[in-house]
Amino acid sequence: MITEHPYAPLNGPADFASRLAAAEDWTYAALEARQEGRWTPTETEGPVLADIVAATNPLHGGHLPPYTGTSVYVRLGRIGNWAGVLRLAARAGGWELRPVVGTDPSSLTRPFGAADLLSGIYALAEQGEQWQRLMLATVADLHASARDRPSRRPLEKALEERAPGFARELAAAEAFFTGPGTLEDLPSYLGPTPPSPVDTLSA
Repeated sequence: MITEHPYAPLNGPADFASRLAAAEDWTYAALEARQEGRWTPTETEGPVLADIVAATNPLHGGHLPPYTGTSVYVRLGRIGNWAGVLRLAARAGGWELRPVVGTDPSSLTRPFGAADLLSGIYALAEQGEQWQRLMLATVADLHASARDRPSRRPLEKALEERAPGFARELAAAEAFFTGPGTLEDLPSYLGPTPPSPVDTLSA
């Protein structure tokens, strides 16, 4: 039985490149706003951002992405978990996640805030949930076909056939979420002391 995720994509039918660009743009905008003093995380925002990182600990043992030696179930779970955590964080902070794919952060006419950063990250986290749905459907099909004709086709290969470019895109998503200089370091970038202008999240 395939478990259905109850949340429809906030950003609509955006492709991966657009989602990644939005996540990077809005994250960089948050860092710039912090560096330039245009955004100082509030007493609510700071702890919530730290909790997000704690709740999404990838447990990769210090290895760098892409995690090609790890099960695709685990790899997708790491990314998909971000979506649920961000929804919970938004509720905890009283913020509303909004669609940002295709929107330039410079278009904001109000001060930057945690809701803007979370919305940008969510654009890519949604992709993780979509990949999880694809994976579950693919696994179900592989199991169904195996009843008629045993197959040794790897899940990763089956996913690549259904979604050409999947392996490359998954690696790019991992590089955004995990590893040195990524969202794992979010509290240090947005903590009490503004980060140095030379410290930026890796692409």
